[in-house]
Amino acid sequence: MPKAKKQPFQTEGMGELAFFAGLLLAIVAGFFTLPLDVITIILVILGLVVGFLNVTSKETTGFLIASIALLAAGSAGLDKIPLISGYIYPILLNIVTFVSPAALIVALKAVYQLARKK
Repeated sequence: MPKAKKQPFQTEGMGELAFFAGLLLAIVAGFFTLPLDVITIILVILGLVVGFLNVTSKETTGFLIASIALLAAGSAGLDKIPLISGYIYPILLNIVTFVSPAALIVALKAVYQLARKK
């Protein structure tokens, strides 16, 4: 009976899992008082994983536009809206913390691809 080949480390699905975990953590952390340093580090690491594994070259433009929209919304002063600012603003800040590293990686990959074509 032939030996089965060892499969290399599977990354398929890890980017999607990291995306959902980061989004869920960002929302949950917005409702509860959690140690922010730990949450921030986890969100940044998950964002880096998403940037490396989850965004394809076809999705680059859409992802970067959505990231810009989220970053703009995060700095739009939503903390001034009464009644909902206590919930929306912390969640949005956490999502921005999660998406920013992913956007940086995707943008760097896009610049690299553009520079490599020449």
